[in-house]
Amino acid sequence: MELQRQQTKINDLCENSLVLVRQQTFNKQIQIHLQITPTLPDLIIDKQRITKVLINLLNNAIKFTPEKGSVTLKVTSKPEAFQLNSANTESSPNSTQTWIRFSVIDTGIGISQENIGKLFQSFVQLDSALNRKYSGTGLGLCLVKQIVELHGGKVGVISEEWVGSHFWFDLPCDDLLLRSSTPTLPIDSVDPPAQVTSEAPIVPFCILLAEDSLPNIKTISGYLKIKGYRVLIAQDGEKAVNIAKSEHPDLILMDIQMPKVDGLEAMKLIRQDSALKDTPIIALTGLAMDGDREKCLAAGATDYFTKPVRLKQLAIIVEENLRVAKQSSESYQI
Repeated sequence: MELQRQQTKINDLCENSLVLVRQQTFNKQIQIHLQITPTLPDLIIDKQRITKVLINLLNNAIKFTPEKGSVTLKVTSKPEAFQLNSANTESSPNSTQTWIRFSVIDTGIGISQENIGKLFQSFVQLDSALNRKYSGTGLGLCLVKQIVELHGGKVGVISEEWVGSHFWFDLPCDDLLLRSSTPTLPIDSVDPPAQVTSEAPIVPFCILLAEDSLPNIKTISGYLKIKGYRVLIAQDGEKAVNIAKSEHPDLILMDIQMPKVDGLEAMKLIRQDSALKDTPIIALTGLAMDGDREKCLAAGATDYFTKPVRLKQLAIIVEENLRVAKQSSESYQI
């Protein structure tokens, strides 16, 4: 495993990770909290892999926490003791090094003391009865440990059965980054431009998301923002039409079932504007009945996508439609 390090803001890292687990918390009515010590420095890390570490720990916490429980993501500048009882102990890293601690704390089913030592081993699941209820390969925590240790950090857990668990990992922090008077450049900014790659568009495209479900708005818009897009929101068809005509977005994601003006009618009204006749519109529908696709395309949709939304697949469709629209525009200009 080869790390691709870059300067990363802790707030962005945490908020982006929470976006990707938000739907699970809505489904189980779990309260999720973010606590970050103010003025923390940036980290030089493999952002993508540390995001995977956070998402893995958050997913586990949500999975093993009963409905209406709580999960907290906490980041501090020094390792802090968090003891559920006197039997739980932990050792701190070298005190001469500055460390940033990421903690995921839940009110879930907890782990017995005899099983804690097995947690970070490959393909190990702790209880056959639990395995039937909570599926998984047992690989996740092993990879968490590997990624953190490649960064020079360490992982640990404190837990008590039926009380909750506290999974944590510490990452070393370069003391130079603590000096706010000393400017620092992102690692990838020193590379030649041809070598700099990113999943996000270089020039932010503007996407209009027409959707009336608040959980869907937060999940989809948050994911698109992570990918580098600028996102406009309309919670009914009438607003979608007005925003499309005033802002001229590069692409529109149109939910079909919306109040006031539904998605089909909204697309017809948008297509009447000559400036929007070639704007890609992706119809989003949860009905998925025979003839839905044809109705959407007849109303003016460029593409069609059924719910529940799979974010990675949606991102591929968005990128493809933007690419085709851009090529068509360039061909027209020539």
